[in-house]
Amino acid sequence: MTTQTVAFIIAFALYLAFMVVIGLGSAKKNNNVKDYFLGGRKMGPWVTALSAEASDSSAWLLMGLPGLCYLGGIKETFWTALGLIAGTYLNWLIIAKPLRKCSISFGDSITIPEFFAKRFNDKKHILTIVSVLPIVVFFTIYTASGFVACGKLFESVFGIPYMGGLCIGLIVILTYTITGGYRAVCTTDFVQGVLIFVAFVVSSIVMIAVLGKVSNACDYGFLSTMIKDQIANAAKSAKEFNIAAIAGEFGTELQEKFTANQSFGVMSAISALSWALGYFGMPHIIVRFMGIRSNKEIGRARRVGMSWMLISYIGTFILGSLGTVYLKNRGIILNGNTCETVFAETMKLMYPGFIAGIFLCAILAASMSTADSQLLSAASAVSNDIYKGIINKKASEKKVLLISRVTVLVIAAVAFILCLLPNNKSIMGLVSYAWAGFGACFGPIIILALFWKRCTKEGAIAGIIGGFITVVVWHNLKGGIFNMYEILPGFIVCLLLAIVVSLFTKKDEEIEAQFDKFKAMKDSEN
Repeated sequence: MTTQTVAFIIAFALYLAFMVVIGLGSAKKNNNVKDYFLGGRKMGPWVTALSAEASDSSAWLLMGLPGLCYLGGIKETFWTALGLIAGTYLNWLIIAKPLRKCSISFGDSITIPEFFAKRFNDKKHILTIVSVLPIVVFFTIYTASGFVACGKLFESVFGIPYMGGLCIGLIVILTYTITGGYRAVCTTDFVQGVLIFVAFVVSSIVMIAVLGKVSNACDYGFLSTMIKDQIANAAKSAKEFNIAAIAGEFGTELQEKFTANQSFGVMSAISALSWALGYFGMPHIIVRFMGIRSNKEIGRARRVGMSWMLISYIGTFILGSLGTVYLKNRGIILNGNTCETVFAETMKLMYPGFIAGIFLCAILAASMSTADSQLLSAASAVSNDIYKGIINKKASEKKVLLISRVTVLVIAAVAFILCLLPNNKSIMGLVSYAWAGFGACFGPIIILALFWKRCTKEGAIAGIIGGFITVVVWHNLKGGIFNMYEILPGFIVCLLLAIVVSLFTKKDEEIEAQFDKFKAMKDSEN
């Protein structure tokens, strides 16, 4: 075992132990279900902001997105990043305050299905069941992406078999999620968000310095993008192409390794921008708005979160795109799914053992910060909304917490099995499918629930079902218009169905009166 490997092990062990300690410490502060699922609505703006962004920016930020930059350059990831940044800002600006007010006004709801049930007066629990189904399905898929990242990370850093890496990530995430609940998840997400931020900032500066200066680094970035484009053009036309004539430091072996997407056009740009729609329906993100201490602190949280996101995305572009040159100069060429390890490979070469190990923990942080939030959100939907809301309305809080923890175990087990399937080892592929599902099923309903009092439970049910079916069907069809990202058609179908069905069903005057009271609430009242 090398000295570097020993240093990596020490760094990872200290980090993982710290996460577990936070979970065990937070467990003592969980006095009831509201504490476990929403932190008692006592989370501050900094913790809320970094927790929301860390939960959003899962392993795809440090593995999936840099991998796309590595293969295709900035061009292919710019539009996706632009959509994500716009979606984040609009979510904080438009959804955060109204959702916190509305969730309090309508029966002090602590989960998204419970919020839907109370907002639309779902006495027969049909809407509750309909909304829990997508949560369980898509959170299982989303959680699998986090486990895949853990497997790839430990395989890349320690040479541990993929299965072993999956098991390590699974055990640690389950430990602090099951014991600590929402407070532990938010606190660990805050720590992980800081680590991700520092890793990107420091490493981007170091990489630019290694390449000479800012102008040289930019030249390298555009050069590597140009090379990739021309390699792909040559491959498409089956003509010989001399890579060395463009840049001496690249060998002809890149002709087979890099395949930039030359079909990137208007449809691709629209698909990439449509990632913004997903934010309005992400339960593990928007529940952070419900858990913040006061509406007056949302503005500060938004500024903190957006600053974190912008700087982190710049770091993604720098490390992913310039990593082509940086790694090639050191004899490393990545291809296929291994391109998603560009951040890990760069950290191993850029820093001495222990420091590299700490920064490599940022990948683990990204995986864990999303997986824990997703597991908790799914568990809250099953235990609080299905079990207590429908099956056993007199269930004690202790029993609800037990059901929640069992649910976490079951969903994690299913997600683990998904990770073992040969077609489920692409982090971006898993994330994009789950992202589309949540955005299409819940995004339009959240917007209508907050801004249109005429929306009815029948409209909400029709919208969720329509969005779910559209995403699943569209995702499995290929060619022509079906190459468009499924979130856009799913979002449109959900929105139209919810509006049309609501207009053709009887309005609830009691709910509309409560809606008016919610709209009249001031920030100082909650």
